[in-house]
Amino acid sequence: MSILLLHTRNLSRRKHLARVRDYAREHGERLLMIMKDATWESSYVDCVVPADTTSIEETVAAVRTLIAAEEEPVRGIVTFVEQSVPAAAAVAAELGLPSIGEKAAYLARDKYAMRSAFGEAGLAQPGFQLATDLDAAVKGAAELGYPLVLKPLIGGGSKYVRRVDNDAELAEHFAPLQRGAWTGFAHDPLHTRTRAQYDEALLLEAYVPGAEISVESLVVDGETRIVAVHDKPLPMEGPFFEEVYYTTPTRLPDGLVRRITAAVGAAHEALGITTGATHTEFRITADGEPYILETAARLGGGPVYQSVLLSTGIDMVEAQLDLATGRAPRLDVASPPRPTGFYLFFAERAGELVGVAGLDQVETDDRVSEIMLYGQPGDQVLVPPHASAAHGHVVFSAATAEAVEEAFHEFRDAIAVEVR
Repeated sequence: MSILLLHTRNLSRRKHLARVRDYAREHGERLLMIMKDATWESSYVDCVVPADTTSIEETVAAVRTLIAAEEEPVRGIVTFVEQSVPAAAAVAAELGLPSIGEKAAYLARDKYAMRSAFGEAGLAQPGFQLATDLDAAVKGAAELGYPLVLKPLIGGGSKYVRRVDNDAELAEHFAPLQRGAWTGFAHDPLHTRTRAQYDEALLLEAYVPGAEISVESLVVDGETRIVAVHDKPLPMEGPFFEEVYYTTPTRLPDGLVRRITAAVGAAHEALGITTGATHTEFRITADGEPYILETAARLGGGPVYQSVLLSTGIDMVEAQLDLATGRAPRLDVASPPRPTGFYLFFAERAGELVGVAGLDQVETDDRVSEIMLYGQPGDQVLVPPHASAAHGHVVFSAATAEAVEEAFHEFRDAIAVEVR
C-alpha cells in the first residue's frame, strides 16, 4: 500500500513532511509525492512525480500515470497546502478514496461561495458584497458601512487584504488590490474559473471589530471534534492583518467556546465537509458574539501543527493521515493542555534578506521547542499587502499563560529580520 502526498513549495511545512514520512514507515507503506520542482522535499518520500499541483488537470493526469506504474494501490491522499486542496479532492474522487469532496473543496476556497453557504446556514458573519469596479465598491460601501475590508476571492495568508475607512481610501486602494488579487494568484487552480465567473471582482466585507481566534478541528465520520482554540492576543485592526502571535489554550469562557464549537460544526455542514482537518477563524465582538470569517479544509498553517501537538499531545498530521487511510485517529487531549504560543516574525520592509538577528539568543532558551526560517540570505522578501506568509516562526511553551505572554515579548524584542 502507499500514501500519496500532493505538495507545493512551502518551507513552513518541513515538520509536516517529516511526520508523513515517519507515518508511512510505521505502517510499512510507500510515500509518493506529486510536486513541481521538488528539491529538499524529495528526501522525505520514496518517489516524486513532477507535476504542477496548482493545476487540477495536470495533477490528475500525473496520478493516473503514477498509478499505472505502481504495483501497490494508493490507500490515502493528503495535502497540507491551500492551493492543492481542490486537486487532492479531484484525485480522491478519481481513486475512490476518503476526501472532503470536490464541491466542498471548491466552497472552502472561493470566499464568496463560502460566504453565501454560511449565509444560507444562518451563521453570524460580516456583511459582504462583490464589486467589479470602484463605482460598485462605493455603492457597496454605502450599504455595508465603513470600515470595510477588501479581499481577493481566492488565495490566502491575508495577501492583498486591506481595511479602508472612507471613500478616499477606497478610491486609492481598490484598483491596486483588485489587480494584485488576480495577477497575484494566477497560479491558483481556481484562478481561471473564478476570474471568468466573477469578472475580476473583489470581495467587500464589513469590518468586525474585536479579538480574533482560530479553531483547529478534525471531522470524523461527519462529527466535528475541536482539538484546539488559539487566541490572537495582539490587536488586528488593519490596515493589514498580519498574524503575529497565537496562544493556546484559549482564555475564552466555556460558554462562548461551546457556541464557537457549534458554529464550526454548522460551517462544516454548510460546506459539506464530512472528513479531514479544518482551520476556522472567528472575530469575537466586545459583547461576546462570534462572527465566522472563514473555514479552510486543511490544517492550520506552519507552526499551528507544532503548537497543537505541544499543547494537547494530539498529532494532527497523524490524525489527518489516519482519516485519509481509513484508520481511527487518536484524539485524547492532554489534560490540562500545556500553555503554548508562537511568534511569526516579519520584515519591516521589502528587500533582499540578509539574515535574522537574535536567533542565537532565542534558540538556547529552554522555553523554545522550534525555530524555523522560511528563506535564506539572498532571497527577496515582501511585506503586506504583497506578502502571503511570515518569514519565520518560534514555538514556545511555559507553565502558565502569563509566562507564555512574557516569553513572546522577550522573543519579539530579540528577533529582527534584516533586509537591504
